[in-house]
Amino acid sequence: MRPETKTENRKAPTVIDSPPSENLQLDNNGRLRHFLSIDGLNRELLTEILDTAESFTGVSERTVKKVPLLRGKVITNLFFETSTRTRTTFELAAKRLSADVLSLNISASSTSKGETLLDTLRNLEAMHCDMFVVRHNDSGAANFIATHTAPHISVVNAGDGRHSHPTQAMLDMFTIRRHKQKFSGLKVAIVGDILHSRVARSQILALNTLGAEEVRVIAPKTLLPADVASLGVKVFYDLEQGIQDADVVIMLRLQRERMGSAMLPSEHEYFQLYGLTDERLEAAHPDAIVMHPGPINRGVEMDSQVADGPRSVILQQVSFGIAVRMAVMSMAMGTVTPGAAKR
Repeated sequence: MRPETKTENRKAPTVIDSPPSENLQLDNNGRLRHFLSIDGLNRELLTEILDTAESFTGVSERTVKKVPLLRGKVITNLFFETSTRTRTTFELAAKRLSADVLSLNISASSTSKGETLLDTLRNLEAMHCDMFVVRHNDSGAANFIATHTAPHISVVNAGDGRHSHPTQAMLDMFTIRRHKQKFSGLKVAIVGDILHSRVARSQILALNTLGAEEVRVIAPKTLLPADVASLGVKVFYDLEQGIQDADVVIMLRLQRERMGSAMLPSEHEYFQLYGLTDERLEAAHPDAIVMHPGPINRGVEMDSQVADGPRSVILQQVSFGIAVRMAVMSMAMGTVTPGAAKR
């Protein structure tokens, strides 16, 4: 999704490499090798990720919260961007799969001394790592690493620039399926900073692939990409119209760090027009759930009464993220077998 060209001060994302191809993400048998983007993955594979995650949900309730699927494997977290939920849930997921986990402190690593990214990767490969979990502020970074790393190493994209955040999208899909059982017939509204959101891009792809009836995006024109009409979504500029009869309402954070100047008059005015309150939520379906990938800016994207209210499933998203990331890592490493999570 390219940024709208009418606003001159809008900075385009840096692209290290082209978007991932289907062949790069899959092995010769069509199995998951890397997980870089929802793009290029079919409904059957996405459903397999959800089903595998379902088998892992009970692990967190055990006295010993581990299964031996990745015992002896080394998973390295390469987080070039700050993160709380994504990083910690990836670490927990790897440890619950019995892997050894190495989390590289980028600010204290040799990259801060001038070492290139490829040299860093080569040194990690020499330490016999098996998987890189990558979060980077440049679009295409995970694809670049997957292209240049050793053949035995799998790469999972934990968020790259404004391009993609596939595991977040899949934990959101898991949360939706848990509450709504199926995707057919669902009307899903995504509200907020669509332009800068890698989460929204991945959510839209996943929802359309899984067969949602209607995907809506709701935002001011300055926070919508120029090619939004080509993405298989219905566009709204009014919040209450956009969430009318919606089954799922997904709120997005305003990403000030990626914005140019004058894209919004003020956060207060944004809340007046697009902030979700209990009163506005009445326009949605009576059984609608409210989601947010986090972190939440209370009083900007939504009111605290909504964030902490009975329709909110935001904390469930965090919990489900562990099982979904366990599924992705075990599938990419080729260790999933029927009943594996019961061991």
